[in-house]
Amino acid sequence: MSEILLDIPDQIASERLIIRSPMPGDGLALHACVAATLEQLRAWPASLPLAASEPSVDASETCCRQSRIDYLARKGLPMLPFLKDSGRFAGACGLHGIDWKHKQAELSYWRHRELQGLGLITEAAQAICSFAQSQLGLRRIACLPDALNLEGILRNERIAPGGSLRGSALYALAN
Repeated sequence: MSEILLDIPDQIASERLIIRSPMPGDGLALHACVAATLEQLRAWPASLPLAASEPSVDASETCCRQSRIDYLARKGLPMLPFLKDSGRFAGACGLHGIDWKHKQAELSYWRHRELQGLGLITEAAQAICSFAQSQLGLRRIACLPDALNLEGILRNERIAPGGSLRGSALYALAN
């Protein structure tokens, strides 16, 4: 069966988050989050090309609409996490580079700077990985954080005993 025929829900939920496909009209919330977090996002230009140029509502809306198209076409499953209790936009995450034949994908994420340290992106990543394995049948989910990203999830697993960071990082969840 072609991946375009897969019935994939537009949203999943975790304890504190609604994690859903981008929709037309999400550009304003995305823009506000990018603008507030721009300095942190620009530290990782290879991972976050959206932050390389000057942010605008139009660019963010275009990104949301293209992401929705990609979601529907099953090219990738970009998702936006929102806090359940307030509806506040929390960042972006999702599955990219999906290889449906080999049942694998890459997980990406970033969060609003004001929401750092609350475990929200970890919660979103866990929910997405669980969904990907149980509902989509993915067998391998990789995460490739920049080795210097001290704020990224899974960061503490590669710190040497003396406190220095190790070089690299491919994190994968496989079943």
